[in-house]
Amino acid sequence: MEKKLQHFLNSDLLNKYLVGDISLEESKEVEHFISKYPEAAQAYEKLQDNLEIIAKAGAVDVPKNSLEDILDALEETNDTKVIQLVQDRKTPWYSIAASAAAILFAATSFMLYQKNIELNSENNVVVDEIYDLRSDIENNNSKLDELSRELLKLNNPDSKKYVINGNDRAKNLKTVAYINPIEKTSMIDVITLPQLPKEQEYQIWAELQDRMVNLGILDESDRKLKQIPYMEDALALSIKIGKKDNAKENDTEVAEISLKDKQ
Repeated sequence: MEKKLQHFLNSDLLNKYLVGDISLEESKEVEHFISKYPEAAQAYEKLQDNLEIIAKAGAVDVPKNSLEDILDALEETNDTKVIQLVQDRKTPWYSIAASAAAILFAATSFMLYQKNIELNSENNVVVDEIYDLRSDIENNNSKLDELSRELLKLNNPDSKKYVINGNDRAKNLKTVAYINPIEKTSMIDVITLPQLPKEQEYQIWAELQDRMVNLGILDESDRKLKQIPYMEDALALSIKIGKKDNAKENDTEVAEISLKDKQ
């Protein structure tokens, strides 16, 4: 039974269950393991925590009910005015009937022409909204795939999590780094960064045996998982305050964490 549990944890069923991309049979299997094995329940809770970290997508607006508007427009009726021809002298009945029929035909033709223009215009709006909706669906599917891949990375047992808190110079600073030495990947999630003057920025550095390497810039406006270069044999990660457009090592260190503690 332990082999079955291990095989289940190593599969991607939990990830698929969390994002809703799973069959009914697979869903029952996942719920069985979660209810029966504490290890599976803990793994699922971990996935939920990770999902809260990386899921930063916005909601997609539902298109307006243009089709209902078109149907309502079709149901509208225009009252046909009865034109009473009053003349001083008697007019043959067939002349009156012909004139009335001509007027009625002209009015009906004009009304149908106006309706046709309105329907063509509304039809173009519906087509544009359908195109936008399809584009939104494709974008959401792409984001869902990316989210699933990031969940797999965070749930990988080889990934190590490092919480980086600021020192007295930046007490509210908090970031989380995820490093996988097997797949040689590094990601960082910005939680909070104290505001800096316009000419300054936060830079993340990797400490090697003989030098420091600048891994990039941290910006609170980009609060999502960010890929950073993986440095082999890095001893520590540090966050420093530097001037913009300056990639040189800076002495204003505001946070640091050792990468050897979890090895």
